[in-house]
Amino acid sequence: MNDDAITFAGEVIGSISGFTMDALGAALLIIAGWVVAGWVYRTTRRWMDRWERVDPTLKPLIASIARYAVLVLTLIAVLAQFGVETTSIIAVLGAAGLAVGLALQGTLSNIAAGMMLLFLRPFQVGDYIDADGIAGTVNEIGLFTSQLTTFDGVYVSVPNAQLWNRQIKNFSRLPTRRIDVTVGISYDDDIDRAMAALKSVLDADDRILAGSRIAGNGQRLGRQFGQHQHAMLDRGGELLEPIV
Repeated sequence: MNDDAITFAGEVIGSISGFTMDALGAALLIIAGWVVAGWVYRTTRRWMDRWERVDPTLKPLIASIARYAVLVLTLIAVLAQFGVETTSIIAVLGAAGLAVGLALQGTLSNIAAGMMLLFLRPFQVGDYIDADGIAGTVNEIGLFTSQLTTFDGVYVSVPNAQLWNRQIKNFSRLPTRRIDVTVGISYDDDIDRAMAALKSVLDADDRILAGSRIAGNGQRLGRQFGQHQHAMLDRGGELLEPIV
């Protein structure tokens, strides 16, 4: 009886010791995998930054894919540490992926929307956009969200699905833009002189596209008479401020 108890205790101690060593090895693998994933992300971004031919819009996405690939390999290594076979790991990951996909449809839709944004290119990094009220300069198009900076310097993180499902106005895509300026004058002022003064101001502005036609018309707004000027401006890659 005593021999059986000693044998059972030895088996329990051996099992605990083995599990402890496996758990310790798994913890070390997780730490190492997390560190390596971060290093791979930073290194990939540095390599992408050195290659001028790579579109800045793709750089964060490629770096994120490399990071998540390392994390997936780390997960497989951790499961293998506990004796799970590779074929079983793939089957479990497939079933888990299906379950997670059903549970996180919104999150996966952000990934799909991000891929569509990168493929169809309605905007790219550096463009100023307005997506039905979500406006700002695009800093990054990530795997799940896009990062923007508003006109007043506020950071905004927007899920990709929200951008994809909205009407997008890209103010930086075309090289020229028409700007309308309304200037109010008094009834006692000379309309022809006011028109000539406005035209001279527009002609002297370097932002006006050379050779464009500057048009003007008058309209009555209540008790005020306004001059409405139209001009095509050379955007020059930057968002233009209104001419006043």
